[in-house]
Amino acid sequence: MTSLPYSQSCENNKAAIASILEDAFSQSTHVLEVGSGSGQHAVHFAPLLPHLTWQTSDQLEYHAGINAWLNGSPSSNLRQPWLLDVLEPWPIDPATAPLIDAIFSANTLHIMSKEMVRAFFYGVGKHLSAQGQLCIYGPFNYQGQYSSDSNRNFDGWLAAQNPQSAIRDFEWIMKLAAEQNLRLIADFSMPANNRLLHLEKQY
Repeated sequence: MTSLPYSQSCENNKAAIASILEDAFSQSTHVLEVGSGSGQHAVHFAPLLPHLTWQTSDQLEYHAGINAWLNGSPSSNLRQPWLLDVLEPWPIDPATAPLIDAIFSANTLHIMSKEMVRAFFYGVGKHLSAQGQLCIYGPFNYQGQYSSDSNRNFDGWLAAQNPQSAIRDFEWIMKLAAEQNLRLIADFSMPANNRLLHLEKQY
């Protein structure tokens, strides 16, 4: 029996994120969560969005924990995780996979290397349908500046864990998004000096 992994930050932010996703994904049918982590977000959001299918995904090491959460809190619209490494081809065959018209990712871009962040946006551009919705949650810098002392300290902690991890600049993220025909719809202020970026795929 796999014990449930637990993230306090997921518990702290899930209600605030859900209030935005309920609107951003109101017309969506299939959402792919890139980097499901502990699985807590998936089991919270899926029942709140019963009109769509919530597809979890992550690297293999996280699958047992995600499945433990899914087994403990089953939902008819919640799917077991796909094996997804952003540096590898995404496990989506356009001939057989459902249309991915929404993508969600939380607390991932600052963990990824810059190469992985570029690959993430390439994958989004390739697999998100036209007029599809993308929601990204996490900390960002603006005009090269930290938005808070806590984010500055967090960035130092990230660098100590992995020199390739860092809080990313909003302007760079927008450049990568534009290259994949993604347009910013809204930039929401969130708890604990985080943001939620809502973008739409133009074509």
